[in-house]
Amino acid sequence: MTATALDLGAEYVRLVAAKDPVGLQELLADDVDFRALTPRKAWELHDAKDAVQNAIGVWFDEDDDIQELLAYEVRPVAGSRSSLSYRLRVRNADGDHIVEQQAYFECDGAHITWMRVLCAGYLPA
Repeated sequence: MTATALDLGAEYVRLVAAKDPVGLQELLADDVDFRALTPRKAWELHDAKDAVQNAIGVWFDEDDDIQELLAYEVRPVAGSRSSLSYRLRVRNADGDHIVEQQAYFECDGAHITWMRVLCAGYLPA
């Protein structure tokens, strides 16, 4: 576990909150092993562009206005594995929501190479 992993985890959270697809695609390794579980779907993707466009970009699409990053934490777990969690306030046509996600990830010092995400869903704020 290095400070670089903590920095990459914090950068991932910042980029998600900013809805920055270019930055996210650059942060994820081209051949990222990305899996996620949301309330309605299990996701398995093996390409940075695909993960950003067909998972993260679907979770927070153009109609979702991320109002605020309420909290986040990035910490080491063991070995090369780190943990991150974050909570967002999101507004869309259905109103205000809280979205919380938990993730585990590994990196190569420059990119996130492996990630597992669990999402609580869009909950009324």
